[in-house]
Amino acid sequence: MNPRYDFTGQVAFVTGAAKGMGLATARMFVANGASVALVDRDGDLAEREAERIMAEGGKAFSIACDVSEEEQVAAAVDATAASFGRLDMAFNNAGIQVPPSDAAEESLSAFKRVVAVNQRGVWACMKHELRIMRRQGSGAIVNCSSLGGLVGLPERAAYHGTKHAVLGMTKSAGVEYAPRGIRINAICPGTVDTPMVADMLEGQPDAMAGILKLQPIGRLGRADEIAAAVLWLCSPAASFVIGVALPVDGGFTAH
Repeated sequence: MNPRYDFTGQVAFVTGAAKGMGLATARMFVANGASVALVDRDGDLAEREAERIMAEGGKAFSIACDVSEEEQVAAAVDATAASFGRLDMAFNNAGIQVPPSDAAEESLSAFKRVVAVNQRGVWACMKHELRIMRRQGSGAIVNCSSLGGLVGLPERAAYHGTKHAVLGMTKSAGVEYAPRGIRINAICPGTVDTPMVADMLEGQPDAMAGILKLQPIGRLGRADEIAAAVLWLCSPAASFVIGVALPVDGGFTAH
């Protein structure tokens, strides 16, 4: 059972919220009393999930947004603040994978796309969330990096580069904004049972065995386990935690 928090009257902004870790986190925020903006490139799916939350008695609304477009991010953050009156917590979760590639052969188009979403998207989200939070003098932001932000693996140079960049931005902004009452941290999930991982593993019959061997816990992570770490970092229980890169990876990086 996960700890319970009292986020009554608080507002959370979650990107990549239509499925996977983002949806699990949005739903967990709602279960702990928060109002939530579900932000996703798939606006129709985000809308359906927001309607489901509202039908269950929660407070949520959806926003279609491609985080690689700063103007869309700014509009989404502003819409959240306008609808709910404030912004207290954010989980900058939206991200993509690109196919494994020899570093000498990776295409420029793949590099540009993964940087646009995984690095520039987090930069844009954090930038515009901070505009609101600094006026309030309070807030908590969690950026989604990866175990790929902590280690290197063959054929993953571009993807891992973006996830390392997320940690650099988190640490720098974290020390800048801690004196202003805003805490910024990152999580580094291992391989989690989500639609993106399912897509990644499709056609790679040996991949699952390799993953289970590298994650000492012997299984994939669950989306709710990532959500629990995000909520803790946003809660008063983590009030002295600034600029961390928290592995939630079943022991992968403990090797």
